Amino acid sequence: MILLTDGDDVARQAAELTARRLGMRCISASAGNPTPFTGPELVELIKQAAHDPVLVMVDDRGDPGMGPGEEALAYICRHPEIRVLGVVAVASHTSRARGVKVDLSVDSQGRIWPGPVDKDGQPRRHKRLRGDTVDVLNWLDVPLIVGVGDPGKMLGADGLEKGCEITTRAIQAILERSGMEL
Repeated sequence: MILLTDGDDVARQAAELTARRLGMRCISASAGNPTPFTGPELVELIKQAAHDPVLVMVDDRGDPGMGPGEEALAYICRHPEIRVLGVVAVASHTSRARGVKVDLSVDSQGRIWPGPVDKDGQPRRHKRLRGDTVDVLNWLDVPLIVGVGDPGKMLGADGLEKGCEITTRAIQAILERSGMEL
């Protein structure tokens, strides 16, 4: 399964579109700002999915500290029956977050970037991607963290009318590096 650290309405639409394009399952009910389900509830939804891979959204709604999205993310990543392929870490304008080191990012032009990007998908020279639902990733064993700007947005670069190419590319990067064939 793949986690996306955003859950607003546009991110939900981007996740659904991307999942359809890639033949994945998207648990649309996981969308919300903040995440409407607990980790155990999301694990049950994941187990009920028709097939793998599954895309799940988690969101803290900008709350500082460990919010409901991060709690759910941590629970899912530590669950013995769930195989997490990677996390799409979404950048935000938050200044209260510690941030997370990413393995790579997909910028607003669709290019792979070795460091973080900002909310608009612009490459940054900083060492960490700042987002409101990513700090917990510093303490989890996740195989791959791919940074992106705001799914479905990025000043139009990832728009729904453009097929959410940036979000799709980020999820493809996780699938490719995990060896998962669709």
